[in-house]
Amino acid sequence: MNMSWIEIVGHLAFMLTAISFLLKDMILLRLIAGVSAVVGITYNYLCAGGPNWLPIFWLSLFALINGVRIGGIIKEQLSIHFTEDEKELYETIFSGFTPVEYMKLMRFAEWKNTVADDVLATQGRPLDGVYLLYNGEVKVQRENQEVGRSRDGALIGEMSFIQGDDTPASATVTTTVPSRCVFWPKAELRGLLRRNPTIDVALKHVFSVDLAKKLSSNDSAGHSNKKDTYFSGG
Repeated sequence: MNMSWIEIVGHLAFMLTAISFLLKDMILLRLIAGVSAVVGITYNYLCAGGPNWLPIFWLSLFALINGVRIGGIIKEQLSIHFTEDEKELYETIFSGFTPVEYMKLMRFAEWKNTVADDVLATQGRPLDGVYLLYNGEVKVQRENQEVGRSRDGALIGEMSFIQGDDTPASATVTTTVPSRCVFWPKAELRGLLRRNPTIDVALKHVFSVDLAKKLSSNDSAGHSNKKDTYFSGG
């Protein structure tokens, strides 16, 4: 079946719309959706029996909305500034976040400097938030027996956070050297995730990667009879 060039334009408009649904990057998604609207306007203006003003009006409105949102996203991204420590965390642990999502996550994060023997979690007691060990070392104890150690990049309390507010820590976590941590209060973090489903998905991925590392390190330590593992008190 031979198609005229105007029919090809019509198919192209719908094809671009379908492609936009597959994209995760919001700027690119809205850009493709806007181009799709412009192509659709062209089709409805030049097609047989056209111009069709009803779809032209709505497609013009969709193109305008996408253009405004693209401008808003770009403006928001240009206003983002991270410290060197925040940049390092973004590049090594939170690379699955968009810059805006990461900015929202770090907005209420608390940086804490600890000394040796500071207790971050106590076995059997609920935690008040989630820790990320930026640098330093912690030891993990269950029933007063050391079962492992964690170093830079390890999460503490993430499993308790996932399982619920009243879930107690499964181990006691204590710093062994002066350390630096990032702390997210539980209530604020839950509120952020409720308001931002995409951040919820991205953070759960970070939790999953951390858990996989701990399990892998634990298996390796079990084979070599070493205690240098990546447990947490979650």
